[in-house]
Amino acid sequence: MIILLLAALAAQPAVAAAIPAPAAAPAAASWPVREGDVALKDFSFRSGAVLPELRMHYRTLGTPRRNSAGVIDNAVMVLHGTGGSGAQFLRPQFADELYGPGQPLDISRYFIILPDNIGHGQSSKPSDGLRMRFPEYDYDDMIEAQRRLLVEGLGVTQLRLILGTSMGCMHIFVWGQDHPDFAKALMPLACQPIEIAGMNRMWRQLLIDGIKSDAAWQGGNYRGQPVQGLRTAQSLLVVAGGAPLYQQQEYPTRQQATAFVQDSVPKAIAGLDANDMIYQFESSRNYNPWPGLDAITAPTTWINSADDFINPRNLAVPQQAVRRMKNARFRLIPESAETRGHGTHSWAKFWKQDLRELLARSEPR
Repeated sequence: MIILLLAALAAQPAVAAAIPAPAAAPAAASWPVREGDVALKDFSFRSGAVLPELRMHYRTLGTPRRNSAGVIDNAVMVLHGTGGSGAQFLRPQFADELYGPGQPLDISRYFIILPDNIGHGQSSKPSDGLRMRFPEYDYDDMIEAQRRLLVEGLGVTQLRLILGTSMGCMHIFVWGQDHPDFAKALMPLACQPIEIAGMNRMWRQLLIDGIKSDAAWQGGNYRGQPVQGLRTAQSLLVVAGGAPLYQQQEYPTRQQATAFVQDSVPKAIAGLDANDMIYQFESSRNYNPWPGLDAITAPTTWINSADDFINPRNLAVPQQAVRRMKNARFRLIPESAETRGHGTHSWAKFWKQDLRELLARSEPR
């Protein structure tokens, strides 16, 4: 078993969300957020590598409530997508729709947990110092780190709900199989419960290859970021995360469309680390919950959007999948000039009524 030592370096700023919204989001409102870190000792990866200490950063809103048995029964975990962090769930299009009085995840009722997953945000990641010697984590490792964060760090042994976007959506399908009794309800947003293959794998591989083919990458031992490789990667993300009707409406002339990408891509690159990005996109390499879907028993509401390039609307997977899950519903949000392509998952106005209904039908009797 390989033992790897983490360099004792200061935590770095969270990586910018890899798949951006088509337009800049408004500034985050002020929410009563608590932040912290949990050190997971001797964390074992599926590869056989071990880190003596894996740092998991988290944010919380609200207060944990214990039932008569002393168990926290109002915890909700929200999982971010590839390249993101828990901080993204404080943006107005998400937080202002969900956390306030009378909203579906009213923080006077629920204890909201927003982790930064392995390789992301302020949790342990290659750019802390190990670079390409960091353990090659996958989704199973990320889910085990989430579980240990909950149990060992926050004293949470059951969840009222797991809600996840994009990569977090995929994590939910694994959570539901591996820990079927941990969460009372599941809400995956913007993904498919199948192996990442076809065009979905192709654009991810192009992104990874684009970084590695930049001579400045130097096998991950660069002194300065490989800018051309990151430009290739971010350019692919602009296309993959695009929303055709919305972007046509917002940027109706050649000049406006050109100005948007020429302004937004360099800004995004400034917040990226090449090695972190490679690891983030490779972590899905063995994801494939399809064979075990029958094991998911928690009430589930799964939402995709019709203008999502990454999860095409004409795949027959959702209809086949829900027939195999005990208590699952699927809805496809219609494409419009208001939807945001793959990023629709973070605009809660499109699906918060579905969330209300899921919480109602999964209410413990």
